[in-house]
Amino acid sequence: MRRRDFVNNLVAGGVLLGAEGNTAMHQAGPPPQGAPANAAANVFLERPASGKPHQGKVLAAIQPHTDDIPIFAGGTVAKLVNEGYTGYLIRTTNDEMVGAGSTGQRVLDNERDTEGVAKALGLKKLYDLEYRNHLMDDVSRVEMRERLIYLIRLLKIDTIICYDPWGIYEENPDHSVTAQVVESACWMAGGARDYPEHFAAGIQPHAVSDKYYFARGPQIVNRVVDYSPWIGVKVSANVANKTQGPGGENGARLREKLAGEKKKLPLLGDNDDTANRAYIKDIMLDYDSWYLRGVISDKELGSKYGVEWAEAFHYIGPRPSQLDRYIAEHAVAL
Repeated sequence: MRRRDFVNNLVAGGVLLGAEGNTAMHQAGPPPQGAPANAAANVFLERPASGKPHQGKVLAAIQPHTDDIPIFAGGTVAKLVNEGYTGYLIRTTNDEMVGAGSTGQRVLDNERDTEGVAKALGLKKLYDLEYRNHLMDDVSRVEMRERLIYLIRLLKIDTIICYDPWGIYEENPDHSVTAQVVESACWMAGGARDYPEHFAAGIQPHAVSDKYYFARGPQIVNRVVDYSPWIGVKVSANVANKTQGPGGENGARLREKLAGEKKKLPLLGDNDDTANRAYIKDIMLDYDSWYLRGVISDKELGSKYGVEWAEAFHYIGPRPSQLDRYIAEHAVAL
């Protein structure tokens, strides 16, 4: 079996790694509103919600590099913010290894791009942790974890969107280190004994209740998010990444290259802005997604669930207790 077919089946089927997804189960059309998209594989389709059901909740989109969230989760972040979340963007590296010019210029350019991403996604504030790019495997995880625990408690973060801490075939140490430290910080932030100096400063324990994890390679997918109404926002967030990544101004560059060869792609229109947006939407997120992002097309994924555009996650949510129900059913009067 080709590697692409394996990954496509894995993402679509929501199965454990090492088993082949059953794609035949996805040909009958979309499930009812709010129902699991594939009950047998336990993949839940999260659809757009009306109103502001998440009003008062806080999310943090955490990325090692300025282009990670826009590429893999920009649509979901935009959806949740539109549904009432207050959002923050946390970047763990300074992105010094990507871009043109001196090291200082590259750091500055990526910082500006990250600010543009936060603005495009409607996020309230950006926090840069400024660790050295590509060197995070030499970072003190304990020190980094404490910084993240502080932010989780300070901002009262309920929901995290980040790389999957257990995603396999991950080449970039910044991705895997960030994800694994985020996972442990989420667990410890709700504890009443870790970092008591926080409590002395008036910052209380706060537990993260929901985690959306994405990956560049195979992962256990149990949630697919329909972000179709926010495809334009995801495109804008990727346009903001001019210094690195598959988005930015690559559409304009392709248009210019083809013009030099006396060719034209009608898709790219007659100006740079149209070219950049069309390239991101129709080529980066769809036609050439596997090459440019390492994952199947958002449009192809969406079509498997009867929606136009979708992103895939390993979702970890609250674990409901069954004790109250058991008490109600079995308790007897004294």
